[in-house]
Amino acid sequence: MLRQRPGSRNIWQLSVSHGCVDVYQGAVAALVPFFITERGYGYAAAAGVVLAASLLSSLVQPVFGVITDRRPLPWLLPASTLTAGAGVALSGLMPTYPLTVGLIAVSGVGVAAYHPESARVARAAAGSHTSMAWFSLGGNLGFIAAPVLVLAVVQVGGLAWTPLLMIPALAGTVLAWAALRATPRSAQIDRSGTAAQSRDDWPSFLRLSLAVMCRSIVFVGLSTFVAVHVADQVDGGTVSGTTALWVLYVGGGIGTVLGGRLATRWDRVTVVRWSALVTVLAVAGVVLAPGPVAYVFVASASVGLYVPFSLFVTLAQDYLPSRVGTASGVTLGLTITVGGLASPAIGALADNTADRTAAACRGPRARVAGHASAP
Repeated sequence: MLRQRPGSRNIWQLSVSHGCVDVYQGAVAALVPFFITERGYGYAAAAGVVLAASLLSSLVQPVFGVITDRRPLPWLLPASTLTAGAGVALSGLMPTYPLTVGLIAVSGVGVAAYHPESARVARAAAGSHTSMAWFSLGGNLGFIAAPVLVLAVVQVGGLAWTPLLMIPALAGTVLAWAALRATPRSAQIDRSGTAAQSRDDWPSFLRLSLAVMCRSIVFVGLSTFVAVHVADQVDGGTVSGTTALWVLYVGGGIGTVLGGRLATRWDRVTVVRWSALVTVLAVAGVVLAPGPVAYVFVASASVGLYVPFSLFVTLAQDYLPSRVGTASGVTLGLTITVGGLASPAIGALADNTADRTAAACRGPRARVAGHASAP
């Protein structure tokens, strides 16, 4: 259980810092169109850029979790923030494809190093499940803000202006240092106060990881195809499809905060189970509902998917009290990768299904590709 901590008032600093780091997860996909137009990258080369960031980051996160379990490293927060920003900021200046991919991979490693340690420090600083929800929301908002930031910078000055994308990293570094300085050293190195009294519950942790994987597959499938599907259902073209994607993201933010509040009133496992039920019904509504009613179900599905987002992290940490970093790294990293790996299978299933949903998913490939990198 979360207990009141002296540093709980600083959770907003960690939340904004989290957003500043997750900007660079979203920025990579947002840079792809500019790499294609300015450098002539093909689709395979562009996919390689995204893969270098997302796959490497997700796979390395559990490694950093194991490292920080052995020795807490709070300084990783500012250091990894700078690394994540520097990789993306310099990628636009590189003259060759290997150097570009290399720097994007460096940024991914920075993102990977940040999350397990930040989740542990945030858990120590947080005074409630609501506080942890705000921390998680910060990352979601950072991802959503990335395309706007990239467009504002690169649309004006081209890839030569990517060094300006270092600004969020500098801000996040300052906030991370401020949060660490305001949080007592004993809280920074605390392992949730349960390691000495509790034993690791690996069976429960593995079941939770499977639940996180399923949630990831559903969300990636929705974010990849919902714009095309709703555009077909509403018959409003790309505007209606983009609106559906925006509703999906906004609903995620609402669900994240709501999950923290619900967990203060009911058991977290109960909240997770009910949110899963809501999600199943809402996704069915997205597929079957006619016309604009689909937007209601898109919002409901998004809320249902994100209500347990921060709860997954704290449950994982409670199931592995002596391996909080590992729990955070797996929950935030490796399991999320499954959604991305499953998306081609979802697309293939849609292409080979003869109902209306498949017809929507077989829309223009460019429209599908434009939304394939959702969080």
